[in-house]
Amino acid sequence: MAAPDRLWFTENDEANRLLAEDPFALLVGFALDQQITVQQAFQGPLRIKQRVGTLDPNELARTDLEPAFREKPAVHRFPGTMAARVHDLATFVAEEYGGDASRIWGDAKSGEDLKTRLAALPGFGDMKVRSMTAVLAKRFGVDVAREVAPNHPTLGDVDSAQALTDYQAAKREYKRSKSAH
Repeated sequence: MAAPDRLWFTENDEANRLLAEDPFALLVGFALDQQITVQQAFQGPLRIKQRVGTLDPNELARTDLEPAFREKPAVHRFPGTMAARVHDLATFVAEEYGGDASRIWGDAKSGEDLKTRLAALPGFGDMKVRSMTAVLAKRFGVDVAREVAPNHPTLGDVDSAQALTDYQAAKREYKRSKSAH
């Protein structure tokens, strides 16, 4: 399976293309996907690239990202915390993978190895790891990700603007049903 030309995680086509083309942009989107909408989180990598001039982890590791995060519209509702998280992520990818985020899954020996590599990323807990494996398996055809990708609906199933709307509606309903108990 060839990589998609875009991921349908925002209403912005340029942001969607960047997520598909730049492995680090995808990681940043997942890192930002916390206490804001999916669309806002995955629009973040494009905003950072536009404001800083690059998404190269080696460059971002040497950059104070907070001013870019605070510029309006803000990249995240918690600009200081999330600027630090993205900086930590860039530093980790620069130091551990020579700045090549695709090596995280490209060099993984198995599904468990992939999960371990993703879980080591700053800001990546179990839910993000599972969702990331689903995206890698279902959108990019990464074989080792197929071994560990969850069977339930995730962002990995989003393949159009309508699928994103449907996914978010199902997620809201699931959260509502959980809080009713």
